[in-house]
Amino acid sequence: MKVQESAFIAEKRPLLLKLRDALCAEFDYASVLAEDMAGKHYRVSRHSVNVGEGDTARGFVVKALDKGRYAEYSFTELTEDSLPAVTTAVKELLAADVRPAGLGANTYVPPAEEPTVFTGATEYEIDPEAIGDEAILDKLTALRDKGLAMDEAILDVIAQVTWQRYTKLFLSREKDMTQSVMYLTGAVAAAAAKGQEVKQSYVPCSGLGGMELTASLEQSVEPCVKTVLDLLDSEPMIPGEYECICDPETTGMIVHEAFGHGVEMDMFVKDRAQAPQYVGKYVASPLVTMHDGASSALQTATYFFDDEGTLAHDTIIIDKGVLVTGISDLQSALALGTEPTGNGRRESFARKAYTRMTNTWFEPGHDKLEDMIASVKYGMYLEDPSSGMEDPKNWGIQCMVNIAREIKDGKLTGRIFSPVVLTGYVPDLLKSITAMSDGRSLSGTGYCGKGHKEWVVVSDGGPYIKATIRLG
Repeated sequence: MKVQESAFIAEKRPLLLKLRDALCAEFDYASVLAEDMAGKHYRVSRHSVNVGEGDTARGFVVKALDKGRYAEYSFTELTEDSLPAVTTAVKELLAADVRPAGLGANTYVPPAEEPTVFTGATEYEIDPEAIGDEAILDKLTALRDKGLAMDEAILDVIAQVTWQRYTKLFLSREKDMTQSVMYLTGAVAAAAAKGQEVKQSYVPCSGLGGMELTASLEQSVEPCVKTVLDLLDSEPMIPGEYECICDPETTGMIVHEAFGHGVEMDMFVKDRAQAPQYVGKYVASPLVTMHDGASSALQTATYFFDDEGTLAHDTIIIDKGVLVTGISDLQSALALGTEPTGNGRRESFARKAYTRMTNTWFEPGHDKLEDMIASVKYGMYLEDPSSGMEDPKNWGIQCMVNIAREIKDGKLTGRIFSPVVLTGYVPDLLKSITAMSDGRSLSGTGYCGKGHKEWVVVSDGGPYIKATIRLG
């Protein structure tokens, strides 16, 4: 079934068209974005059951360019009587020409637009709202109870699910586009104790759709519990450089941190990234081809057009080891004289659009995982990443991984190290990749911030990779 358009957006459409026409008559360029997002979060643990709202947003933002000046105005109320006030507010913002301290004058050029009329919607099988809170909580409770019964060392098992649904309408002089999307994220997490030491494990699920996606959680309980019990016998990591096999989630974290942020082109405009100096040069092994784009994969960061009205792209950032391009929002593309890549994303209608990642991943190769492990004389199999950070100016990364399994003479020994810090200089790490498995997967349970704020949902992943990595 297709996700239905928001009744709120449908009701406001005639007024929004009037507003668009009034703004376009006044200014060189104007656009209107309307957003209606709702969702719900469910969490069951040993001692609590929680139901709450997911991300919610309902409102509008106007963007206008006139005589070289630029302004945005967001608001939540729209009636026939309020239309003139919106135009007046935008006029006042353009006249004030407010800019951050120290920012010099800039001339904004209206973007070139192709006439586009579009309506798109993602699909789902089981509507979370239709089956109701009680049925969802019953399902999560059964998962929790299954995990708790597996071993007396288990302190807690958490089962959680969040669904999100949104409709966005974008209008400009040449564009009339509507999209309706629903995605779901979920996870099973377990905690276990041995003496005073407590360890945790986490298995996620995510994708476009509804409650049908939680079927994978039922198969996740036993692996999650087994992993956390294994971690009770883990050892501190011995710092050093190792041959490593990374699982797809760890690969995804490397992709996201290593080159995702480093090729966001608003950082090019601000001279806060090294990437512009390396376009056309090898920055990775010839085995590496890297994508980003809302249309490049079907995951939580998939959409049909971005928050500035650019249709979704599949951008090849690295092609067989060579850095080809970055990703951009509309404003950065205008400043740099490049084409926007459909990466202009807002945390909500009330926030600014920035260049943001969407679905970011490495293409698979032709190797078999078992052959990759067999090729390691001594090294580590890395899985269960938890967090990461990057420095796009100096191309350094630091990532946390929960598990490193020892490989000796091509076999897993059963010895486990935890926790693990993965560090390195991005080109060195990516150039060290010598094998990539013949399948790929993406996970989309995470949010990405622009610095410490501006959170948007993202997905990342790829194949298993073999690389030389510094661990500590």
